Amino acid sequence: MNLTNFENSMGRMPVLFVGHGSPMYAIEDNEFVQSWQNLGKTLATPKAIICISAHWETQGTEITSIQNPPTIHDFGGFPRELYEIQYPVSGDPDLAKETIRILSGTSVQPDLKWGLDHGAWSVIRHIYPKANIPVIQLSLDYNKSPKEHYELATELASLRNKGVLFIGSGNIVHNLRHVAWDKHDDEEFGYNWAIEANETIKKLIVANKHDELIDYKSLGKAVQMAVPTPDHYLPLLYSLALKDENEEVSFFNDKTVMGSLSMTSVRIG
Repeated sequence: MNLTNFENSMGRMPVLFVGHGSPMYAIEDNEFVQSWQNLGKTLATPKAIICISAHWETQGTEITSIQNPPTIHDFGGFPRELYEIQYPVSGDPDLAKETIRILSGTSVQPDLKWGLDHGAWSVIRHIYPKANIPVIQLSLDYNKSPKEHYELATELASLRNKGVLFIGSGNIVHNLRHVAWDKHDDEEFGYNWAIEANETIKKLIVANKHDELIDYKSLGKAVQMAVPTPDHYLPLLYSLALKDENEEVSFFNDKTVMGSLSMTSVRIG
């Protein structure tokens, strides 16, 4: 897709950070899924989507550059129905090339094998069920620091003016070691430390204190429990890095489930 052809005909696209939760949400009908479905009805239709998912970590930064990305079922132990789901969306090699050009200070490699992992398709298929919006993924380089991830993301802000919707997909609170599996059917249940961490991070988001969010390991024991590994947290930093200082921020799906997972999601703009 030639980016010069969709220069700001619809205004600046918003940015999302989505708590994606269980892969089962891809086939379930619950309040989180319904919220994603409502997004598709209220957002301006993007020309393309760039997704930064917790589930694609690489050595170095990579970007999907194939025309027909496969639907990746990167999980185990779930019902057959989930593995049968396909999200036959197209990729956007031209947008991938433009993203590589913009990120000239970073060596970004085109990837011709990866498709869409469940952090991407399990959510996006509910927002855009017709699979008519091209989607590419930008990987998380596990060698980069949180600050380096944030700084890389700031370079991509100009694409918001060209019809590109950015979606960071992870979870603010994501500690699988402490999941209360017996609370799967509860609408809302969180350990005290998980609720505290979620609220701490939300307050910092509202206050635009991005430096503190980047240095999340210094935010106390509750946040350290909530973010034992960076993979599900880093997509939040990508989304925040694309925010203008005075842009409005709102939260949706703002609940903690199964004790140690938060579905809290952020809309910027």
